[in-house]
Amino acid sequence: MSDNVLKVSGLKVAYGGIKAVKGIDLEVNKGELIALIGANGAGKTTTLKAITGTLPPCQVEGTVNYMGESLKGSKSFHLVEKKLAMVPEGRGVFTRMSIQENLMMGAYTRDDKAGIDADIAKWFDVFPRLKERAAQMAGTLSGGEQQMLAMARALMSHPNLLLLDEPSMGLSPIMVEKIFEVIRNVSKEGITVLLVEQNAKLALQAAHRGYVMDSGLITMTGNARDMLDDPRVKAAYLGE
Repeated sequence: MSDNVLKVSGLKVAYGGIKAVKGIDLEVNKGELIALIGANGAGKTTTLKAITGTLPPCQVEGTVNYMGESLKGSKSFHLVEKKLAMVPEGRGVFTRMSIQENLMMGAYTRDDKAGIDADIAKWFDVFPRLKERAAQMAGTLSGGEQQMLAMARALMSHPNLLLLDEPSMGLSPIMVEKIFEVIRNVSKEGITVLLVEQNAKLALQAAHRGYVMDSGLITMTGNARDMLDDPRVKAAYLGE
């Protein structure tokens, strides 16, 4: 059996005459942390939305296979049952529900009450700030706290694949450090991760492999450590 958790082949996305993604291939194997980096507008978020079926009406071509099965026609809300979870850009927390309720929503496909309680306790240990505010409405949290909550909520579903869209966007340096510490630890636990991130240096430092996306195309792929030392990556994305 293949180690492929996710295999994207020939993916194209067009809005009217605008081609946002122009025929890309990428693979994520079991246990890998993959970084998809590139400038703003490169097509990274569109790629994640195409994988999860959350795009607005547009033309999509190509295949997306998850755990050996095509996701074509899958409703986005069924993906959690298939153990595929995404933390969207902008976090998407349920603002008028408490932190505790948000975490329980992450586990809505599960019925192991003791396990759910243990996982809530685990994420409260990882993010003590959330524990202190467990009964607080999620909409009153800071951006960094909402990012913590969105990640913990996604992980409550015990995903086989976690998609992260710009988790560091708009956060303070100390919060970015905390979020990336959690991403690295989640990867060490064996959860497969596809990370879309504008902070190329942090993403490649955390990742096993990387893909560079530019104007809707994959322009480079390879070992993440090698890419950190690549003069083209340094010049274009690392400010060196």
